[in-house]
Amino acid sequence: MIDVIAPGFTGEKRDLTIQIVQILFPGTGFLVMSAWCLGILNSHRKFFLSYVAPVIWNLAIIAALVMWGGKQGQFDLAVTVAWGLVAGSFLQFAVQLPSALRLGKKISPSLDLKLSSVRTVVKNFVPVVFSRGVVQVSAYIDNVLASLLPTGAVSALAYAQTLYLLPVSLFGMSVSAAELPAMSQATGSDEEIRHYLQGRLNRGLEQIAFFIIPSVAGFLILGDLIVGAVFQTGEFTAQNTHYVWMVLVGYTLGLLASTLGRLYSSTFFSLKDTRTPLQFAIVRVIFATLLGAMLGFYVPQALGLDSQWGTAGLTAAAGIAGWIEFYLLRKSLNKRIGRTGLSLKFQGKVWLMALIGAGAGALVAKGLLDASVHVIVRAAVALVIYGLLYFTLGYILKVEQAHSLLQKILRRIR
Repeated sequence: MIDVIAPGFTGEKRDLTIQIVQILFPGTGFLVMSAWCLGILNSHRKFFLSYVAPVIWNLAIIAALVMWGGKQGQFDLAVTVAWGLVAGSFLQFAVQLPSALRLGKKISPSLDLKLSSVRTVVKNFVPVVFSRGVVQVSAYIDNVLASLLPTGAVSALAYAQTLYLLPVSLFGMSVSAAELPAMSQATGSDEEIRHYLQGRLNRGLEQIAFFIIPSVAGFLILGDLIVGAVFQTGEFTAQNTHYVWMVLVGYTLGLLASTLGRLYSSTFFSLKDTRTPLQFAIVRVIFATLLGAMLGFYVPQALGLDSQWGTAGLTAAAGIAGWIEFYLLRKSLNKRIGRTGLSLKFQGKVWLMALIGAGAGALVAKGLLDASVHVIVRAAVALVIYGLLYFTLGYILKVEQAHSLLQKILRRIR
């Protein structure tokens, strides 16, 4: 399996990877069962527990590092993290299971193809998994290609993916998961259903964009501070920070498209169409692979750049492929339910808020604060300024999401 996943790994690195995969394997099963619980909770519109449960997963890994990692070398540390991940996977499943069983009181596991529900799951399994998991499939391809680049490429990719997937999970996946049950319950005439879906989709797109656009601006303008604050310590130097930032910038190019695209996929699923998102996901993977090979290997060589910058080319290719998939999803869905998308007025306001906020944060943290100030302090200053300016401008410009969020905060304070 490792030769398929990371064909460039050899020797001690390959042996360690095999050992870690063997340890992680049971944890994968627990994560799958955790996702099963999430499906039950989501269908009953219970979102909080299933999206808080991964915190326990992370705490288990941190606890393993604190208890056993202090005196370990890199390889032993990796093994410790793997065992912590397995424990966390079990706890993530266990904390959701009682609620899932309580909501599904008459659950009777069956693979009997005579049952229409089983046939529906089997029919939709492959297209939904592939189209829903296209971000992970694309990341897998990036890993395969990165394993053929110089040592450090796979690690840089992993660091960048950790930051890139955070807004994808927080805003893209969460909004899409919350909207799918509501969209699936649409009733009435064809015209009424189309109108209902248009309204929910457009509101969901604005909700995602309100948080993703500042994430994009933050990664592009403040990415070096963010990467440094999270990772720069010990053997992770300022040079490594700059390298990972460039890799993250590549992913950031497609961040908005990937998150908005998930909501478009959910709308297709609500219409019981799983094949259209699958077709466009395949197109995305093909473009990501072809562009990745070109930008990761041939373009750096043609420009006389160090081969390590091929990793940034891989992520840029993934970003471009994400926009291609988004364009195809939107065009196809618009033909079915009418015009959808973000208005230019809304986009203009949010981009203006994000660029002013991020620019001000960068000016203070990079221009006024001395470079000797610890990167965590500079990042904290920049992000606080960014956040305050972003929401203040949103309130002034009467952006609905900013008003709504600030009103909720004020109500709780009172």
